[in-house]
Amino acid sequence: MSETTTRRRIRAQASAGDPNAMAFILDAPVHPGRSGRLEPTDAAPLARALFALEGLLRAEVRDETIWIRKTADADWAALKPAIAAAVRNALNETPYPLGQDEGTGTPDDDPDTALLREVEALLDRQVNPAVAAHGGHISADRVEGGTVYLRMSGGCQGCAASSATLRQGVERMLRAALPQIGEIVDVTDHAAGSSPFYSRDDGSSPVLNRPIPAGVIGCDNGQVTVDPDYLAPRLGLTPETLREGLRSGAVVGVTETGQDADAGKTRIVLRSGSRAWAAEIDATGAAREIPPPRVIEAAADKEQSLPQRVRAYLEALPPGETTITYGALARALGLWMPGSVGKVTAALETTMREDAAAGRPFLAARAVSRGRTMLPGKGFFDLARALDRGPKEGEAARDFHARELNLAENAIGRAETKGVALPGQHA
Repeated sequence: MSETTTRRRIRAQASAGDPNAMAFILDAPVHPGRSGRLEPTDAAPLARALFALEGLLRAEVRDETIWIRKTADADWAALKPAIAAAVRNALNETPYPLGQDEGTGTPDDDPDTALLREVEALLDRQVNPAVAAHGGHISADRVEGGTVYLRMSGGCQGCAASSATLRQGVERMLRAALPQIGEIVDVTDHAAGSSPFYSRDDGSSPVLNRPIPAGVIGCDNGQVTVDPDYLAPRLGLTPETLREGLRSGAVVGVTETGQDADAGKTRIVLRSGSRAWAAEIDATGAAREIPPPRVIEAAADKEQSLPQRVRAYLEALPPGETTITYGALARALGLWMPGSVGKVTAALETTMREDAAAGRPFLAARAVSRGRTMLPGKGFFDLARALDRGPKEGEAARDFHARELNLAENAIGRAETKGVALPGQHA
């Protein structure tokens, strides 16, 4: 038994959008040069060790990461140490935990195997860091005759925007980097997956017209807020994971203003990875819980539009990181195609107009250009002036930016002591 294997560390990391999935991250590749999906019927040493445990459905190895999916009734508290022990035992027993190659060839002698590895590397490097922020994961299921079969899980499974994500983003990126790809096929069961992002059944709601206590729902500078201690358990979350989910996109929602017969009413709908909650506020301010709609009436981008995603990301910047460049912001939101920075700056301008209308500081001050100045682009200052919120007479652009940045940071700090803010999207 080597010194390396006996000291190997394993860190468990939960999935943001799928409570039945978890990543186990090692300090070195599991099987250098090999990756793949493991099934209970596989004969590889690591597969035998893992699927000897009850409650595991499948596993997927990518470099130093092992993704595990469990059954809904299995308990991570018991499984995590058992999985770590099984992995260590398999690695200690053999240098080939995914099995030895048969014959005289190597995996790269097969064009499909070589293409699979290249696709996996691109997904891990360029795609999954972005979609993970929204609780999703995209993996290469297999390659056959040049056709790539992709599978979505977590926040991507069942999401109405997943087809657009695949065709408009991931497929273009893969074809640009790997022109030898033939077809790209999505093999995800979005309609009947074990954990689709949006509920699609037609069963009755567990909550029907229940009054909401006074003080739970409020309004702060024109933005609807809900007490996280009240809302979180209804979405199967803690207040802390609710806040983080709203910032990262793992929890999505929409606030709609009633029209015609519903004039004067406001409806709120929120969805976590497994639950939905809805409320209606009447013209008097009284609020009640209502059955959440089973199918979102509009596309998913209505619930999480780019300006909303930009706002959520800027509000959630880690302590000490008060600014982010336009390019880094675009990549963090999963936008890597040409023109992405332009889309982000347009979304930032939308947030500026929203902030000006609500009398809030410009959150867009947190987005800056590259270079030594580390200031926003000229458009930020031009729009601020157009909104009658630009630099004061004689005030330098740098001083105005520093002042606006400080005000935005203070506003974020105050918001964290209040209820969670909900999207202000109107139908």
